[in-house]
Amino acid sequence: MKFTTYLRDDGATRLAVVDGDDLIDLNDADAQVPADLRAALRTGTDLHAAARSALETGKRKPLKTAKLAPLVPEPGKTICLGLNYFDHAKEGGREKPDYPWFFFRGASSLIAHGDAGVVPSVSSKFDYEAELAVVIGRKVPRHTKETDALQYVFGYACFNDMSVRDYQKRTPQWTIGKNFDGTGGFGPVLVTADELPPGAVGLKIQGRLNGEVMQDANTSDMIFNVAETIALLADVLTLEPGDVLVMGTPAGVGQARTPPVWMKAGDTYDVEIERIGVLSNPIVNEAS
Repeated sequence: MKFTTYLRDDGATRLAVVDGDDLIDLNDADAQVPADLRAALRTGTDLHAAARSALETGKRKPLKTAKLAPLVPEPGKTICLGLNYFDHAKEGGREKPDYPWFFFRGASSLIAHGDAGVVPSVSSKFDYEAELAVVIGRKVPRHTKETDALQYVFGYACFNDMSVRDYQKRTPQWTIGKNFDGTGGFGPVLVTADELPPGAVGLKIQGRLNGEVMQDANTSDMIFNVAETIALLADVLTLEPGDVLVMGTPAGVGQARTPPVWMKAGDTYDVEIERIGVLSNPIVNEAS
């Protein structure tokens, strides 16, 4: 099944099931279903059953007319991986890491499909990163084993981990360059785990700048796969329903090119993952 989060006219975020070119608001179809994806997952709502019911009785709305929101508007945690494709690590002059390079993203950085990625006024070194996002569906017990990890995944989506490279390099930790407002593209749909190969392995992932292919790889090329990543995190912390993992980007980023390629106002970057969809974000300058 496919789900999305959209904005109602009053600005409230709403969870919907996607059916072809339509969406159906789950809470409108059944008031017992929370209107927010994170809330629905935290309460243990059977979203598959809710979606099947909504498809039979719910009011349909054209997907193309909906103003979308980030799939999980306010994740409890968004944990990202750096250097998780060998060729990307190599193009950055680094060896294959022995342990994931984890960093966090804040909710205020997230934007939806169709929203503008924002070139900040303090930098022009604005880069793209096509990535697979993982949405956790159930609480992951501490010290969960890799062999058990995938049962806690609810679904997968596209992500663009837009990065302000000079700020990223100002400190040994990357957080500051990864949390500018308007830099975390997330959407447009979530595809449930049962619709995809285990761990979303073997899917083509591609990033295109103004239609030109800049990144072209396969999720099988990840150094740390989804199951291993969950197990490693479970050694440290509790993953909760609605948490998001962003699984790193393949080679081809702008900073590694000669000369470097930076996104600028008027550009569009598309992230496409096989069997999941296409996330598209136009690029604008920060308003003065």
